[in-house]
Amino acid sequence: MTTTTTPTGITSRPAAAAHLTRVCFKLGPPRLVGAELEWFTRTTETHDPAARPDVLRLAAALGDHAPRTVSPASPARPLTSGSYVSVEPGGQIELSSTPFDSVAELCGALSADERELRGLLAAQGIRVIAGAGDASRAPHRILASDRYRSMESAFALRGIWGSLMMCNTAAVQVAFDAGVDPDHAVSRWTRLHTIGPAMTAAFACSPRLHGADDEHWASQRMRAWLGTDRTRIPPHAQTIEDYADWVLSVPLLCVRCADGTWFAPSAGATFADWMDGHLDDAVGRRPDADDLAYHVTTVFPMVRPQGHLEVRYLDGQPDGLWRVPIAAVAALMSDDAVGAEVDAIAGATADAWVRGARRGLSDPELRSTAARLLTLAADVIPPGIDRDLVGAAAARCARGEPPAAQTPSHAELPTTQEAPHR
Repeated sequence: MTTTTTPTGITSRPAAAAHLTRVCFKLGPPRLVGAELEWFTRTTETHDPAARPDVLRLAAALGDHAPRTVSPASPARPLTSGSYVSVEPGGQIELSSTPFDSVAELCGALSADERELRGLLAAQGIRVIAGAGDASRAPHRILASDRYRSMESAFALRGIWGSLMMCNTAAVQVAFDAGVDPDHAVSRWTRLHTIGPAMTAAFACSPRLHGADDEHWASQRMRAWLGTDRTRIPPHAQTIEDYADWVLSVPLLCVRCADGTWFAPSAGATFADWMDGHLDDAVGRRPDADDLAYHVTTVFPMVRPQGHLEVRYLDGQPDGLWRVPIAAVAALMSDDAVGAEVDAIAGATADAWVRGARRGLSDPELRSTAARLLTLAADVIPPGIDRDLVGAAAARCARGEPPAAQTPSHAELPTTQEAPHR
């Protein structure tokens, strides 16, 4: 009997598209919600605003919770309520939740893990700073991996924005189950795009960013993403098949070679080119499923399908307010009946990404759309802290005020013992 070995490589466009469809859109009844929160970090023993903690200090503070990017031998254990800690290239600290059945459970777990994280870092003299754009420090990468070095080199060909995006921005990300079937998943994916410009405007809070010019943008964080490489941002929500085709046609950002090193391919080389053998001499092998999965993480759709749907257009929020955009977007996605109202409210501004990032709530149409969406969200949320916060955000948007104008939830602020040194 002859034994055959299934090849691990992906050598045809149809095979790659089929694989992407399976891994990017995992279908089933939408039930779960998760989130990722990012903050900036600084050392506290100096008044130097440019004092980032280095890798060794972060590893010592995080101990067994340290990600392997800063401590290769770490067990990378989750915090007590289940969130995993990661470190971004510029030293930003990130909490990634496990998925939960409700926003209340999700925010309760993230709140507890935020307090635990702040305590761990404060014990090593590291301050956690809320926000979305670092205005006081030049971008500086503290992670020395080949991957990030290669990414930085590729981005540098297009100017300053890639380095600023990697090192000087922070976000709130929300994740949802895709949908029951392909049509339902596309409907939910499209809805998250449709509300995006208005939600970008509603929660824009990064008017300054180190190294950016004096041109006013409500969200310099989004400006950095838009400026990094527009070829990596699809123009609109697509069908599942169109998205797969687009991913394969996006230029490769960096490639893992046969010897384990990384390099930035020649400008314009795509994943499809790699499959077709055009990078054989440079890379030394054809791509496999892991390479395709990595390539998906290097594209920048406003809502990225990764099995679930990952919302990526929300600025990091002031202290005590990160749960507001999570609760608001989750409410707008709570069921298809609400979704029909959402589509009617937000349809006219569905493509206004640059306006949302540049003008924010100073744009009358986006201000009205944001206020109406958040009012609808507050009506959907059960009575309690999230309903109050989202209702207050709706009123704030109607007045054209940024998130910093809203009173935070004291439940989300660090306690006196855990507060960062000032």
